[in-house]
Amino acid sequence: MHTDLPGDIQTLYSDLLSLLRTKELERCFGQLSGGFVKKQVSGKTFWYFKTTEGLRGQREFYVGPDTEQTRQIMTSYAQEREGAEQEAASIARMASMLRSSGAIVEDAPSARVIKGLAAAGVFRLGGVLVGTHAYLALGNLLGVRWSSELRTQDIDLAALRRLEVAVPQSGTNIPKTLEALQMGFLPVPGFHPSHPETAFKVRGQALRVDLLTPTKKPQGAPVSIPRFAAAAAPLRYLDYILEDAVEAAVLNGGATLVRVPDPARFALHKLAVAGERPVADQAKAAKDRAQASEVLGALAANRPGDISLALDAVRARKDGLLRLIARSAKKAEGLPEGLLRQLVGSLPR
Repeated sequence: MHTDLPGDIQTLYSDLLSLLRTKELERCFGQLSGGFVKKQVSGKTFWYFKTTEGLRGQREFYVGPDTEQTRQIMTSYAQEREGAEQEAASIARMASMLRSSGAIVEDAPSARVIKGLAAAGVFRLGGVLVGTHAYLALGNLLGVRWSSELRTQDIDLAALRRLEVAVPQSGTNIPKTLEALQMGFLPVPGFHPSHPETAFKVRGQALRVDLLTPTKKPQGAPVSIPRFAAAAAPLRYLDYILEDAVEAAVLNGGATLVRVPDPARFALHKLAVAGERPVADQAKAAKDRAQASEVLGALAANRPGDISLALDAVRARKDGLLRLIARSAKKAEGLPEGLLRQLVGSLPR
């Protein structure tokens, strides 16, 4: 069973999450390290901002001609930069306090990849962390520590094929982002020679990134996600957990703002995934059910209404998801008895 984190630690996490959200909203020159350079063009002086921060190598941004207004921009940068450094120091300090107080932390390689994906704008563009890394992040979000963290270095990233709302950034490139991390990521060949890759793995290591997207069909070819310059493997019922995704902080040496599924939807979807795994993958199915039981147990103790809302969304569907969840729940150990009766009782006669 899970254990609750102390109240002051839960408050500290909430403060950290709020600070990360603020930082995300205040993206500007002040968030980047670098400096101003002067260039002469056709006898006139212009200023540029040069930075090597991020995953695209050295970049230059045009600031303006050598005028008083441009100099004011350059002066304000120094003030913004000082504020950004103080903000970064606060985030690192709060993350360290959470780590030493028993909050769940990521392994260093996975945290580095997740941070790189965030810096490239993947989560701003609708990417959602799913799988075990979402499970770990949800523990801190719910203010609990799982009895078993069931770690893996498989990073599952899900996204809709197209966004329904406009975003400030038009796209990013996941393959190039992973390559720029210089960790040795290579594309994993698909099952069919004509299919594009949907996964990337570090040779000789367990570290792997899988891209997923919803589908209504049991099987299908990889789906192109243009804004990510990549393809994703289709997975049934995935749309259920991409709806109402929430923000969370991934902790390691610092903290990274990510998007994860709603906890109740995540847990119910885990039961469904376990029920669809083939016989050869029953060890993974047992892990799925264990994670689902932990999350549902934490919600039943502190936020039972969240489970009811998530179940209402399942009942509104006509695709067999409810039946799959209920059948899988019968095999889950540690599932709250009242919830099991609720699930089984929901099945049509």
